[in-house]
Amino acid sequence: MDGDVVQVRLEADILIARQTGKALAGQLGFSDSDAVLIATAISEIARNMLEYARGGMMGFKVLRAPRSGLEIRAEDQGPGIKDLELAMRDGYSTGGGLGLGLPGAKRLMDEFQIESRPGAGTTVVMRKWVP
Repeated sequence: MDGDVVQVRLEADILIARQTGKALAGQLGFSDSDAVLIATAISEIARNMLEYARGGMMGFKVLRAPRSGLEIRAEDQGPGIKDLELAMRDGYSTGGGLGLGLPGAKRLMDEFQIESRPGAGTTVVMRKWVP
């Protein structure tokens, strides 16, 4: 992974990942409200990694060309997601939560890609572009 990397193994690591994303967003010139949206998306994905995969890593990459933005890549080696289409529906949850994690993070970011294979883990790549 390029750029800053945060290992997500404990609840406290979610805060470190949020702070890393917010700091980079500030350096890139995102508004305070956009920085909060980025941090919220990071929290949702990091929490999922911790809850379902017992952790993983988040990489943060500053993008400069062809435009400025922030890319967050989250990878875990967990059990994977059996039905991605179902998991991306609002309200769906296997953990008894509100089911806002994945679809909520997707709405907060400009680009969102997810790949998952049962038994092989999940990778999420999110990008937010500086307006």
